[in-house]
Amino acid sequence: MAGTPGTRPFAGFEWMIALRYLRSRRKERAISAITGFSLVGIMLGVATLIIVMSVMNGFRDELVGRILGANGHVLILPVGKVLEDYPDLAARAAATPGVTRAAPIIEGRVMASGVNGSAAGVLVRGVSPENAKTLEALAHPESSNGALADFGGDSIAIGAGVADDLGVKVGDTVKLISPRGLRTVLGPSPATVRSFRVAYIFRIGMTEYDKILVYMPLEAAQKFFLKQDRADMIEVMVEQPDRVEDAVNRLARSLDARVRLWTWKDQNGGYLKALKTERVVMFLILSLIILVAALNIISGLIMLVKDKGSDIGILRTIGLTRGAVMRVFFVCGAAIGVVGTLLGVGLGVLFTLNIKAVQAAVEWVLGVSVWDSSVRYLTDIPAQLHLSDVASVLALALGLSFLATLYPAWRAARLDPVEALRNE
Repeated sequence: MAGTPGTRPFAGFEWMIALRYLRSRRKERAISAITGFSLVGIMLGVATLIIVMSVMNGFRDELVGRILGANGHVLILPVGKVLEDYPDLAARAAATPGVTRAAPIIEGRVMASGVNGSAAGVLVRGVSPENAKTLEALAHPESSNGALADFGGDSIAIGAGVADDLGVKVGDTVKLISPRGLRTVLGPSPATVRSFRVAYIFRIGMTEYDKILVYMPLEAAQKFFLKQDRADMIEVMVEQPDRVEDAVNRLARSLDARVRLWTWKDQNGGYLKALKTERVVMFLILSLIILVAALNIISGLIMLVKDKGSDIGILRTIGLTRGAVMRVFFVCGAAIGVVGTLLGVGLGVLFTLNIKAVQAAVEWVLGVSVWDSSVRYLTDIPAQLHLSDVASVLALALGLSFLATLYPAWRAARLDPVEALRNE
């Protein structure tokens, strides 16, 4: 659209008129109030959207990281019941390009009993002391007691939740009871009971694992579960867990057809898809906050156009074109959207970067915990700020704000100056 003769679009006088219209006067306080509410609405909507997206990103990243820290990226499972040639399979898997670790394990559910008679069901994983030192969940937990170097022989490592349920600490004895008993000359015994010393207590930070995991030396696990010279599976770690499919293809070529390959995505695929769907739905729902604020911009500008009808008539009479009038009111609405969006981005980023301090402050004021780890699996509120999310929210807010200004600006441009001045 052309401006007045000899001027360019969005010239300085157009900005001057638009900013003058945005200033509050006594008789225009209703319009000013709507403008303020629109700005605050956009700011809060943008900030909320950034905060929620960041928390959901952090939740997924932390959850996946801790799942991968406690579980193999790929499991080599037998076609039958157990792996009898596991040393050879583990060596061939470890030699596959992209594989960082391949460890045979024994796994079984048993009953654990503490020193005070308390009991809990636990998941025992048998792993060699050498491989235990390379397992992220044991080598680099969120917190720990004891020394991982003492793991071996009759000494085990247990999750912090298991230790709390059993009331034990490092150095105490735990009884493990397996429903499969030993075979004797008189027949199988009803159960296998064996005592182990707690050498290491770890906290992964994921309640689901901390309350159930017990690590036992591989040889001790083979004897306890009556699986001498056998393993249940081989746990494989790869360099790029997100591209685990490539590693599976290479492992399939390195191994024979007597095994099955099961990835961490196969095991947690439904959960990850649910998180992705929830993230998209939350983005759409919270976007409605910005949409409502943008609708307030429309109502505020329509009132402003009606109030400034005589001014528009005078400006048109002295030579201001319809395009210039439209740009004046476009700048009025866009200024609200831009300022509100930038304030919202700043507030959202600041809140996200200090979310733990905010959590502590809220808990101190309310006197209650706002993050129950037993319900949400993780011990702390996670937040991961992604530049792409900030850019998406920024584009959405600015786009809706600009679109909201078009109709009121078009109405202002279509206003007949003669009719506008006649009504005064």
